Amino acid sequence: MFIKKLKISSPSAVIRELNFHSGLNLIVDETPTDDEQLTVTGNNVGKTTVLKLVDFCLGGKPSIIYTDTENKKEVYELVKNYLIEKEILITLVLVEDLNDEKSRHVIIERNFLSGKKSIRNINGNRVLEKDFEGELLKLLIPQQKAEKPTFRQIISHNIRYKDESINNTLKTLDRFTTDAEYEALYLFLIGCTFEDGAKKQTLLAKMKQEETFRNRLEKKQTKIAYEIALAMIEDEIEILNKRKSSFNINQNFEEDLEQLNLIKYQINKISSAISKMNIRKNLIQEAQFELEQNISKIDLKQLELLYVQAKMNVTGIQKTFEDLVNYHNKMLVEKTKFITAELPDLVKKIKAEEEKIRGLLKRERELTEKIAKGDTFEELETTIVTLNEKYRVKGEYESIIAQIEEVENNMSELNEELEAIDDYLFSNDFEELLKIQINKFNKHFSVISEELYGEKYALKYDKTTNRNNQQIYKFSAFNANMSSGKKQGEILCFDLAYILFADEEEIPCLHFLLNDKKELLHDNQLIKVADFVKNNNIQLVVSILKDKLPEELIDNGNIVVELSQESKLFKIEENS
Repeated sequence: MFIKKLKISSPSAVIRELNFHSGLNLIVDETPTDDEQLTVTGNNVGKTTVLKLVDFCLGGKPSIIYTDTENKKEVYELVKNYLIEKEILITLVLVEDLNDEKSRHVIIERNFLSGKKSIRNINGNRVLEKDFEGELLKLLIPQQKAEKPTFRQIISHNIRYKDESINNTLKTLDRFTTDAEYEALYLFLIGCTFEDGAKKQTLLAKMKQEETFRNRLEKKQTKIAYEIALAMIEDEIEILNKRKSSFNINQNFEEDLEQLNLIKYQINKISSAISKMNIRKNLIQEAQFELEQNISKIDLKQLELLYVQAKMNVTGIQKTFEDLVNYHNKMLVEKTKFITAELPDLVKKIKAEEEKIRGLLKRERELTEKIAKGDTFEELETTIVTLNEKYRVKGEYESIIAQIEEVENNMSELNEELEAIDDYLFSNDFEELLKIQINKFNKHFSVISEELYGEKYALKYDKTTNRNNQQIYKFSAFNANMSSGKKQGEILCFDLAYILFADEEEIPCLHFLLNDKKELLHDNQLIKVADFVKNNNIQLVVSILKDKLPEELIDNGNIVVELSQESKLFKIEENS
């Protein structure tokens, strides 16, 4: 697949529409390298962002567009806010044949919004985030059916703008990528079908987890040390048990102890009941006091004159004021009698329960003295405490040993599964196939590197073992002339060679390469590369400073877009 078009648009306008072609495609920054503004702006006109936008459409995270490539903590808030607030949509059009309008197209659309406003479409169909990479894999690398390597891993060498991919020929993924993942990736790329690659990575990951857990368990002591310590603890427990059984305690010790516990329970229960009854008694007494305080002691003679005047002014008053006061006081007296009616019985119950508790307390003292009688009780108690602690430590050691043994069993089972995979992977037949495929690849790799750089580069593998003694194929590139060739040349020749190799082996691959920071290439080398990609129907997209370009390549036929401090990629200043 080739890149045909990259479009940046908002709901109301097209901001940029970049059209690509076969051969060399230049994303040019016109800012002079001696410009004083360079130190202020950081030359941030967007030439690398073009590469990032293609990567974004192919499943990259939105944050790659508005974070610094070298310092991921540095976020360009102006760009981020612009992309979200303006609802910027990125459209990438891929095509199988740039010269045939009827050839298969893949149209990818993404924006930077989240939730229902997010756009993540492939050929007009909305795709969930969790399915996006899988759908791209089906369309662009259809022969890959296994879980690993992933689509993003497979295309990682096609998109080089991050430090890992710019400075390394093969290790194009992040620094946390395991050797097993690289093994599966390059076996796939080289055409050595290995269906258990994903399973091997999973097994190795589980093995690493088990090893980490075992290291944590054995952080203080090894398994052998725990087993020795456990044997010593068991000897100590046996001695303590013999000492415990030799104590001369009364024969009814257990029965007396049980009775003592029962008496303590009864004392607590009765104490609780007495407490509740006392609360009830106090509440009744408080209510009685309040009612007695409410009995009216008003001076009737003083109010009689007022009542007479009221009677003269209000007809129908038949009761005297004295009658009303007497009635009120009688009601309070009756209410007080009703409330305090249970008080005598409550007092009797409290006294009875207090008498019971006195008897129980006496019995408790007798039993305590009986149980504690003799000089050996305190020693027995100490022995029991020590014995309990020894049993606790024993349980802890047994648990750790059991967990270590479980980890060892798990690792043994995982090793058996890995050995079954490795029996095939490192068999003579498979290794012979691997050698054949690498030799096919190296024919392209060495020819291209000699043509472009006068050096012969080659791909090789080594069989190594990791710290768990599992075998791994490790791939690396080297200079067949045994001289110190330039790394940038090695990387570019590898990528070009892979496209030719994949076409020869009918392995689906992307026919475009995205490269940043090619200013280090010599003019003659860049011209040779331009001729090579043009003659071999390869699309090479390079972001570069214009004043680093040789005159022969400053041609509108090669330039896709020219950017500058006055005309940046997103035109944020113009659209704000």
